[in-house]
Amino acid sequence: MSAPSTHDVLGTPVTMPVEIRHARCFVAGFTADTRAVTRAIDAESAQPGTLRPLRIRPGRTMCMLVFVDYVDGDLGPYNEFGVCFLVEDPTTPPASPIRAMRSLLRGDARALVHRLPVDGDFTLAAGRGIWGFPKTLAEFEVDHSSATRRGRLVSDGALVADLSVKPGLKVPDSTADTVLHAYSQLDGVTRMTPWRLTSTTGTRTRIGGARLTLGDHPIADELRSLQLGRHALMSSSVDRITMRFEDPTLV
Repeated sequence: MSAPSTHDVLGTPVTMPVEIRHARCFVAGFTADTRAVTRAIDAESAQPGTLRPLRIRPGRTMCMLVFVDYVDGDLGPYNEFGVCFLVEDPTTPPASPIRAMRSLLRGDARALVHRLPVDGDFTLAAGRGIWGFPKTLAEFEVDHSSATRRGRLVSDGALVADLSVKPGLKVPDSTADTVLHAYSQLDGVTRMTPWRLTSTTGTRTRIGGARLTLGDHPIADELRSLQLGRHALMSSSVDRITMRFEDPTLV
């Protein structure tokens, strides 16, 4: 067995895989225009067409907006806001919406992390240097403890997004080992990182239940250009997640 890989991050060794012992999050999923999302993806790629949005119905794909609080992990505590697109497996032919939904139901989940503001210099350097995640610095105001979860993100003095998620129905806790294929695009390089969820506790989910306000930051302008649905398709919150990030591979 080969020795675990180690990365130098701002003079500190980070040994793989990176373990997250406690994180919490809330997320809202909106439908988005497939062609607009394709343009956003291809604009960051040296090889347009490498990643394709997963179509849930003709002309529409999914955009997930998520606030994550990393309470205890190998990279230290920090907050994160993700703009993620569900995508197809780039090694297979394009899928019909029906086949794409069947793939999701089988647990084959793939998402491109398109934007990823954070509030810490160390996680920014690690995210960009190890996995190619497009991390940038921003300011967070987040409530993960109230029944209605709320996050407000400001970058360069401009509002990006204000998102609130109402409580949903309780979902059984899980210790199933689930892998999300997380894709990233940075400096024209596309990578895939196995993102392994090892347990979830205190999950609530529902149809709708989210309120989103976009500001005047360029990320907000980009989100408007995606023609998001007026109402969230679904929303969820999780009180405690354990997971690990493995080394990426090039796509």
